[in-house]
Amino acid sequence: QVQLVESGGGSVQAVASLRLSCAAYGDTDNMQCMGWFRQAPGKAREGVVYIHIPTGFTDYAKSVKGRSTISQDNAKNTLSLQMNNLKPEDTAMYYCAASRHLQCGLDGSDYSYWGQGTQVTVSS
Repeated sequence: QVQLVESGGGSVQAVASLRLSCAAYGDTDNMQCMGWFRQAPGKAREGVVYIHIPTGFTDYAKSVKGRSTISQDNAKNTLSLQMNNLKPEDTAMYYCAASRHLQCGLDGSDYSYWGQGTQVTVSS
């Protein structure tokens, strides 16, 4: 069993920064990918960024590229997302996800394990 616990969300003004964290517990061996996804009310889930754990390859959604950085701390089983220059359109529930699939990306269907989410609200 794998448990993912997100933290770090909050309510901020535009152009502020937030750092989201995801702690992974349980049977986390052989994870191939971890990623961050978000879903705003009335909108479809969107892949924000993912990291291929064996290689460190990352891919960002165009909407956050240049403003966000994903990082992992394998010793602590923690995944982080630093988000800078936040915009009101970044407002959403942010979810951490993990996958053992050999091929994965920004499509949420690639991921088997999900956290409960952390809310990010950005006001103008």
